[in-house]
Amino acid sequence: MDPINPLEQALHAARARVLADLVTGEVAEADVVSLVEDSVVQRRWWVEQWPAGADYVAGLVAQDVQDALLERYGRWPLCPVCPSGGPHALDVEPELGPDPYWVCHKAGVKVAAVGSLGRATGGMPSS
Repeated sequence: MDPINPLEQALHAARARVLADLVTGEVAEADVVSLVEDSVVQRRWWVEQWPAGADYVAGLVAQDVQDALLERYGRWPLCPVCPSGGPHALDVEPELGPDPYWVCHKAGVKVAAVGSLGRATGGMPSS
């Protein structure tokens, strides 16, 4: 069996991390998973053009899915740390960089690494 190349490893890891957060938020329906797959296909081309960007793929896929969900369904993921002030979405930081995390700009805190929302919400749905 051939080893998986670094590009494919990065793409599979990004897919898994975003899917884990979608499952936490109980929004991992088939049409939403298709949004993840669409992003992975687009980001495969992107990282083939710029191999040094492989470390950035997880954050980019998370942002792509977040943007697609906003257009179709609404904000995701909802902030689990702000008890008042109305529901608002978390943002991915850094916008282009390694080790992406979800942040609440309203409270000014890092909430969880992309792929780890379940820990921030106690394994409970984020909505």
